[in-house]
Amino acid sequence: MPKVARLDPAETVFFLCDMQIRFKPAIYGFDEVVLTVNKMLKVAKLLNIPVVVTEQNSKGLGPTTPEIDLESLGDLRILTVDKALFSMMVPDVKTRLQERPHIRSVVLFGIESHVCVLQTALDLLDEGYDVHVLADGVSSCNREEVPIALSRMQQAGTYITTSESAAFQLQRGAGTPQFKEFSKLIKDEKNNTTQAIQKLARSSL
Repeated sequence: MPKVARLDPAETVFFLCDMQIRFKPAIYGFDEVVLTVNKMLKVAKLLNIPVVVTEQNSKGLGPTTPEIDLESLGDLRILTVDKALFSMMVPDVKTRLQERPHIRSVVLFGIESHVCVLQTALDLLDEGYDVHVLADGVSSCNREEVPIALSRMQQAGTYITTSESAAFQLQRGAGTPQFKEFSKLIKDEKNNTTQAIQKLARSSL
């Protein structure tokens, strides 16, 4: 039987891949990816999920775009690393994961879907992690690359989902102390969710 990979906040880390200033004019739906990223960072804060951030050659491509509120994460941002490798699985990231042996699931979002996101997903699968990629949280310069990249990742064993589906999986039910705040977050993000999924997930079909 196929493996059932449920998301548990106590065993999950978020990976934010290369959402940098210089990419903004080139990436299809960049602003919509930002909307999804910021929503997921709010989920991380609410459910106490650590976040790993990478930047590709930040000297040339700039830092993470300021529209993404990394500072609000505080200690939940366990690493921000500059990299030359396309994959996020550079030595510093591997070390952080090894320090947290309870982590078994990675929720992955960012750019580009067919390069850094794809190679990160494959490397994580090689390491035995369950990988969940957000269809409304990834993109590429050419929108046509996205469905092909998602299909390739799915063929390899990645789970393709959406930000709202992943958020509800992590929340799990209504009988928790934070559910009222979670429900408000989902309602507050409704328009952003619609905008992102219509722009990005449609290009993934």
